[in-house]
Amino acid sequence: MAELASYAAHESRSRGRRFDEPPPSHRSEYQRDRDRIIHSTAFRRLMYKTQVFVNHEGDLYRTRLTHSLEVSQIGRSVACALGLNEPLTEAICLAHDLGHTPFGHAGQDTLNACMRDYGGFEHNLQSLRVVDELEAKYADFPGLNLMFETREGILKHCSARNARTLGDVGERFLERREPGLEAQIANLADAIAYNNHDVDDGYRAGLITLEQLREQTLFESQYGKVRARYPDLEDRRLIYEIIRRMIGTVVTDLIEETQRQLDAIGVRSIDDVREAGKPLVNMSPEIYEQHVALKRFLHRHLYSHEQKLEMTRRAQRIIEDLFAAYSGDPSLMPAEFGDRAASLGENERALVGRGQRLEPHGDRRYLSICARPGQAEQRQQTSTIQIRPLQPGGQRSYAAN
Repeated sequence: MAELASYAAHESRSRGRRFDEPPPSHRSEYQRDRDRIIHSTAFRRLMYKTQVFVNHEGDLYRTRLTHSLEVSQIGRSVACALGLNEPLTEAICLAHDLGHTPFGHAGQDTLNACMRDYGGFEHNLQSLRVVDELEAKYADFPGLNLMFETREGILKHCSARNARTLGDVGERFLERREPGLEAQIANLADAIAYNNHDVDDGYRAGLITLEQLREQTLFESQYGKVRARYPDLEDRRLIYEIIRRMIGTVVTDLIEETQRQLDAIGVRSIDDVREAGKPLVNMSPEIYEQHVALKRFLHRHLYSHEQKLEMTRRAQRIIEDLFAAYSGDPSLMPAEFGDRAASLGENERALVGRGQRLEPHGDRRYLSICARPGQAEQRQQTSTIQIRPLQPGGQRSYAAN
């Protein structure tokens, strides 16, 4: 591994894991984190969770899994160029969406509304619950027992109320400190990936046109260059070539602007990063404005497209029906969650769902109120769901009305 910059995260100076473990033999601690995330059940479930288009609409559209892989690629490239901890960056990127509901942000918003009287739902907190508690694989501890810096990066934002319940990983929100540069990279790699790849998916679906895209400075600046060099290139390859160059433009700018800011401020350690008072991983003002303009364009022409709004309305009804069904009869859930919830009152069930501490010994118990992976999205054509008893082999049967 190349020598790390002085302001990179170093495992020798890490705050470590929640539960002590022997060090790995032939890999770093952050490589171990990455590997645990890849082998987790929650990571595999991302293949059924989508961002803009639901699962049945086509197998070429991005899912949360393919998106996480693309975020990881961008994050690794930036971290490597800046001399930062590449395995840590990769681990954060791969885990950043583990707590997302089906149906993208529409699913989260609906579940948050369902949980309104119990403190709400937020996918970043759920991602932390997944890696801290919900993954049940290891004999010696709950969750994946990830390094502090990985957990810190997964939790991008958090209210002060919730931060007070999270121990060390919540402290920075109370003390108004910044996370390490690797976490900041993962945050922007996420934004770069979904901005550019939603252009690809939206164009493929016929919801946005080449003429509309050319109104965006970031797109048009690359369109002219590609057309000049490849005048006869067909539209499908034209779009991909432009998107490839857009990503390259933004990533290169991000690397150069971040390095400029680090040098200008005189950052020498990760403590300097944490005490900077603002994020230090940034695009230049010009490219950032183009990036934000493209994001506004996607909200206006893709995310708010009538075809997508109709799918959103269907998704909302499914989440509401699932929440009502599971809340009313916890036995419909997998036994590991249903048995716990059945012994609790309504308010306690909701607290379990939010990960509140219910026992003095620190045994946090969680309630999973989303459908098994993919089943909700595969039933998106209906507004009412019947959940039949557990079938032989452990799979529940869902019937659409």
